[in-house]
Amino acid sequence: MEQYHRDGEGVRWREGKDLPPGRRRLCSPYDPDARYATKRGSGWCGYKTHLSETCEPHVPHLITHVLTTDATVADTEVTAVVHQGLATRELLPEEHDVDAGYVTAAHIVAAREAHGIELLGPVGLDTCHENYEGEHFTQGAFTIDWEAKKAVCPQGKSSASWSDQRKSSGTPVSRVHFTAQDCAACPVQDMCTKAANGKWGRSLTLLPQDQQAALEDRRREQLTDQWQQRYNIRAGVEGTISQAIRRTRIRRTRYTGLSKTRLGHIFAATAINIIGLDAWLSGTPLGAARTSHLTRLQLAA
Repeated sequence: MEQYHRDGEGVRWREGKDLPPGRRRLCSPYDPDARYATKRGSGWCGYKTHLSETCEPHVPHLITHVLTTDATVADTEVTAVVHQGLATRELLPEEHDVDAGYVTAAHIVAAREAHGIELLGPVGLDTCHENYEGEHFTQGAFTIDWEAKKAVCPQGKSSASWSDQRKSSGTPVSRVHFTAQDCAACPVQDMCTKAANGKWGRSLTLLPQDQQAALEDRRREQLTDQWQQRYNIRAGVEGTISQAIRRTRIRRTRYTGLSKTRLGHIFAATAINIIGLDAWLSGTPLGAARTSHLTRLQLAA
């Protein structure tokens, strides 16, 4: 019934929106836990694994946490799960450097408040909701008075509407609107809004105050060279992932079922740790980053 359905005209294949959601849809008759997902144009039927490792200098880098999920689980859904797993084993870091997929303003605040962790990773840049090629006023250009529930634009006009709502995902937000009259009379309207619905001009969507503050702070920080140099250390885990793929074939599970696949990933991480410890104890230096054939040709030219 997942791939077809019966109606008055007979049996028909399900297509597009008629198919069950990916998280519920089977993708293999041999593994009922496997799910189908796509990422950057590549699709696969199976699982995802998330690795965390230490990154202190002058000591071996060891994998401290392995989390395996079905392929449809988004990276943002596992950040808190990873932190809880590390907390249970008393392995929480003071700073957790992660890919952008694991970071939202809510995660930054939750990691700090629940575990005292600084979650270090880039967030989406502060951009206007409308398409501008030149200079324009982003959300950061507006002054927000949270107690009065008012926003003031760069030209000094106050918002006329503030409503607390929730996104379809359940995230609480505040929708703020300026009047079309104020925006139409503004000398810099072209740098701010193209709204022309007759009632409202520029609008803002704000997260809860603590999350909005964390988001704006991170947006400012991540544009600095100091932050970029600090974040560069995260690149090390890419080498660990590459090693796990090449030496343990972690992308091709030997087992069926989520539980067995998770155990296989733990075995793979253990093997990588043993290899790393052996290299450190024997004085074997870390391998240099490999340069692709195409890059070598470009350098030679």
